Amino acid sequence: MTQQLPLLPRTAPLEYIVNVASVPLRSPFRYPGGKTWLVPYARRWLQYHQPAHLIEPFAGGAIIGLTAVFENLAERVTLVELDADVGAVWQAILTDGEGPLLADRITNFTMNGEAIQAALAVTPARNLDQAFQTILRNRVNHGGILAPGAGRLKIGENGKGIASRWYPATLCKRILDIHAIRQRITFIHGDGLAQLEAHQQESSTAFFIDPPYTVAGKRAGARLYTHHHLDHQQLFQIASRLRGDFLMTYDDQVTIETWVANAHFSLHRIPMKNTHHARPHELLIGRTLDWLDGDVQP
Repeated sequence: MTQQLPLLPRTAPLEYIVNVASVPLRSPFRYPGGKTWLVPYARRWLQYHQPAHLIEPFAGGAIIGLTAVFENLAERVTLVELDADVGAVWQAILTDGEGPLLADRITNFTMNGEAIQAALAVTPARNLDQAFQTILRNRVNHGGILAPGAGRLKIGENGKGIASRWYPATLCKRILDIHAIRQRITFIHGDGLAQLEAHQQESSTAFFIDPPYTVAGKRAGARLYTHHHLDHQQLFQIASRLRGDFLMTYDDQVTIETWVANAHFSLHRIPMKNTHHARPHELLIGRTLDWLDGDVQP
């Protein structure tokens, strides 16, 4: 079994801000709204419940699902994603033969403005083509945003311009590592709410629920994601019927606090540090959050 990483310090439930540089990066995506910062909390939650099956109904970059499978925190993982472009990447990585082909295409791509323009101008003829275009756009667009209207990098990281987020060796390693354990990962291109309902009677299944943040007219989700429309109250209703445990994340809003109270769920605020060095909070929501108390041994 893979050696598991240290858990949060004892003070973590109160004021601990996760240093994302200390978290193993598994996903091939630079995903807006990604949950790398949440990995130590999710690790503790999974160790506490030890589910046989973990489902991410809004997978996106799937950092929690990937952490679960690489660190043996769940026997198997199901990733669900409605976005066809993001789905094409997961389908390619998890398909026999396609993962290495995607890695090879990334390795052999000459990164410059002209090559990017040419690669993205072609209508993809197969899933592998769509997957490569998605990875490319994810790496050359501001913030990794894939939604229509996203702008391209200009100055980039450390002045390296449009190639500043293109790390072919790193991307290939992540893709091939996931491809190597593909038998334990299932991908479903579909509606996350429907999959929650389909598995709601499974007591040995856990659910990591990270929906697009579009409650009360929040524009961030609409700007970041192609599929941002979601009936959030329906999501809460479905979550209340799940037999397996769930961990849900939301931004900190009074509306959501009301829904949590009405559903008799538990809520905890987690401090974060954004690019402006502010300390906003996100909400962790669950049926109970007993696993946050004290230390959980690996």
